[in-house]
Amino acid sequence: MNFRGVFTAIVTPMQQGCIDEASLRSLVRWQVEAGVSGIVTCGSTGEGATLSLDEQEYVARIAADEAMGRVQIIAGVGSRSTHEALSLCELLRDSGIDGLLVVTPAYNKPTAKGLERHFLTVAENTNLPICLYNVPSRTGVDLQPDSVALLAEHERIVAIKEATGSLVRATQLRANCPADFALLTGDDPTTLPFMAQGGDGCISVVSNVAPAEMLQMLASISAGQLARAGELHQQLTPLAEALFAESNPIPVKTACAWLGLISSAELRMPLSPLSQSAADQLANALSQLGRSFERSASPASSLGPGEVPDRQQAEASTLEFDLNDGVEQ
Repeated sequence: MNFRGVFTAIVTPMQQGCIDEASLRSLVRWQVEAGVSGIVTCGSTGEGATLSLDEQEYVARIAADEAMGRVQIIAGVGSRSTHEALSLCELLRDSGIDGLLVVTPAYNKPTAKGLERHFLTVAENTNLPICLYNVPSRTGVDLQPDSVALLAEHERIVAIKEATGSLVRATQLRANCPADFALLTGDDPTTLPFMAQGGDGCISVVSNVAPAEMLQMLASISAGQLARAGELHQQLTPLAEALFAESNPIPVKTACAWLGLISSAELRMPLSPLSQSAADQLANALSQLGRSFERSASPASSLGPGEVPDRQQAEASTLEFDLNDGVEQ
């Protein structure tokens, strides 16, 4: 598993409350053909927080099946409890994915020790490599560099998606973590300076719409062509601003639908369709980037969850996990 380069945090296509498999497969093929290093399913951009565990497993399984090993498939693992995270990991065991993106538990606001126990417990109950995911603006808790350095000692914890947007944080992580521990930014607007501070790549929202430009920017950075990288960064800035004008993934899912990458911009409640002003901003950004698109009204959000074909059942109450995580009580 190589957590380096451009990983696209893809949207989850939906139709009438259910996962749209045809659009999902088409989206994965388009990303593979663009040349990205990997695809992340059911993260923040993939609406993992509103999907059932079975839906999340289904999306990951379909993505892995469509990719056929041509790119790495990373499944998002988000939860409020460690047990729920473990239950999802168990469902994902035979899905064909290459790794896990495990986010800090939301709402509970665990201490540093609690976060460490959470991640180590997950690591002890999977055979897949793990990328930590720190996004305090969504989860309400910030995984500190000292904790990351401790977690990086575990053989299966090999990377972090750092989405604070802090360049100081990037420097701290590079100084405290092993050289082979991958640092990925989860904040598109700061990708260029993050890479300059020792980053290894990005997990990107922008690359849903502009994978070629993101790949060119990272290639320019790697080649030391910083002027060219800066030009590409400036070209992508209006799009990045438009994609975060409202809560992600509302704008990017709309953009994917306008571009014909997915059949519908349908969201899962409580997310709601893009506002008129944000839609105008998005249209201007796509035009500036030279994209041809057909602007259309977004459908109403669905309640969900939908039925999952070939549903794999797992009774959470009967699952047993190893809690001997090596962390002092």
